[in-house]
Amino acid sequence: MQRKAYVPGAAALLAALLAGCTGSSDDGGTADNSNPGDSSTASAAAQPGRYRTLPEPCGAVGQETLNSLLPGIKQLTDAEQREKAYAGEPTLTYDTDRKVGCRWKVESTDATDHLLVDFERVVSYDNTVSDDSEAEQLFLTKEEAADLPEPTPSESASGASSSPTTGVDEAAAPSDSPSTSPSGSPSPSVSTTPSTLQPRLLDDLGDEAFLDDALSSSGSTAQQRTVTVAFRTSNVIVTIEYVEQPVTVGVVPDSKEMQDKARKLASQLASTLSD
Repeated sequence: MQRKAYVPGAAALLAALLAGCTGSSDDGGTADNSNPGDSSTASAAAQPGRYRTLPEPCGAVGQETLNSLLPGIKQLTDAEQREKAYAGEPTLTYDTDRKVGCRWKVESTDATDHLLVDFERVVSYDNTVSDDSEAEQLFLTKEEAADLPEPTPSESASGASSSPTTGVDEAAAPSDSPSTSPSGSPSPSVSTTPSTLQPRLLDDLGDEAFLDDALSSSGSTAQQRTVTVAFRTSNVIVTIEYVEQPVTVGVVPDSKEMQDKARKLASQLASTLSD
């Protein structure tokens, strides 16, 4: 019987609370749905990325493209070896929904060529940060790690033209070494590389992109050139690493040729993602 005595009091308290909520709205107070932390605002600011899956990496590069980047494939006489060379080798990954890659290595009479293609799908686990924004920050970190040279103002007054990509002077700039294809003759030890071939940002690929070009040498061995092209499309980051090391000491891989091949592959992959 004591429990019934508390019911009217509880009902009165509930009525008072309801009246208070109604009164705050009538008095022009801030309504609950205008709270800055409202879930609808958060969801609008944190949209999911465009891509939910990634392509099969070893099948993303066609045979014709592999023939161009890896000339040694066409020199393989054994059909089984050639098929294995075309197939590539998947990179080790623990989450194929988020990161996949494939690598190829082929030796020819002139050089050894390596190709790596990497796809990364970025997902934000912060409800206030979109997948695209997370990918943008990750790509910025990647770009900063590449340590690209700062573009210099164009010297149009002197008649020099500028690159449509970087806006830097077309006049030749000092390079680390000559740029010669494995089939050519060694160039003099002092050479110049046009500014259009320097590491730079690219404005014709994905949402943002950059190209890096590095030449390394280890003592008496042939110099190895590594061309990297990375780009972001929505929440997917694609990285291409193309490496060539000539057989002959003193022969330097051609920078323009390698960059052109890597950029062509990047354009193909960007088109595939857009389909």
